[in-house]
Amino acid sequence: MRAFVAVVTDGSFTTAAERLGTDKARMSRVISRMEAKLGARLLTRSTRRLSVTEVGRDYFERAVSILAAAEAAEAAVAQQTREPKGLLRITAGSEFGPMVVDTWIAAFLKQAAKVTIEAEYTNRFVDIVHEGVDVAIRVGTLADSGLSARRLGEVHYGLYAAPAYLRRKPGLASVGTLDQHALIMKTRRGRPAWMLQNGQERAVVTAPPRATVNSVIAASNLAVAGLGIAQLPQFMAAACVADGTLAAVLPGWAEEPAPVHAVFASSRYMDPKVRGFVDLCVAMFDREAARRLA
Repeated sequence: MRAFVAVVTDGSFTTAAERLGTDKARMSRVISRMEAKLGARLLTRSTRRLSVTEVGRDYFERAVSILAAAEAAEAAVAQQTREPKGLLRITAGSEFGPMVVDTWIAAFLKQAAKVTIEAEYTNRFVDIVHEGVDVAIRVGTLADSGLSARRLGEVHYGLYAAPAYLRRKPGLASVGTLDQHALIMKTRRGRPAWMLQNGQERAVVTAPPRATVNSVIAASNLAVAGLGIAQLPQFMAAACVADGTLAAVLPGWAEEPAPVHAVFASSRYMDPKVRGFVDLCVAMFDREAARRLA
């Protein structure tokens, strides 16, 4: 098939043979065997010119598509089997990055000896195509775009307070009593509020907070200091709950889990270092989720 396409493209057995690294006689035998197998004449030969028959023209068009698909399949396999190497540029949020993505990067660097990483943790929107970023880790609903994405998992939240605060402020019997407590809310703009759910139940908490911050790290610090109740990611609060500096309150009540995605330019021909890092992120996210549920 490659021989036939080369002969038609070049219009010459001699030129096609040179391009494929063989001789004219062998090319002629290959085409003759092909015609015998198909039971149709593909080329009309004369001493002066070479022309393609109507059947040969149809076969040529199909052969070009088949060869292109075969080459694409081989390229895809090569992309996956090559060893990851080179610079991998990553971006993530200024809080999720240091708290979570750092551990993924450390694990990937240990297994990919020929990869170097450049990471930017920022809350600004990074245009990964125009800024040359390979992978963006994004928390929350994705906006529509021409980019590819792979879902890694979800961030789950909970309400937490220091045991000392709870001893001073008893009476947290239901979600309806939250407005009687000191609240620490994270917000970027507008009036702060919590949109909480527990199964099919819903509650909106709009009581004026004791403190408003734009960082869950700050909210956690204030809660640990005994200044009120904060809503925090479970993965972040777990260590504080384990050492007794925070306690979960109103279990089950929290805002809706936020999806986490790895976003990259294309999933068709992923560079091995991009594919390897994204696969590792999925595995580590699943492992951490399983550990929390154990």
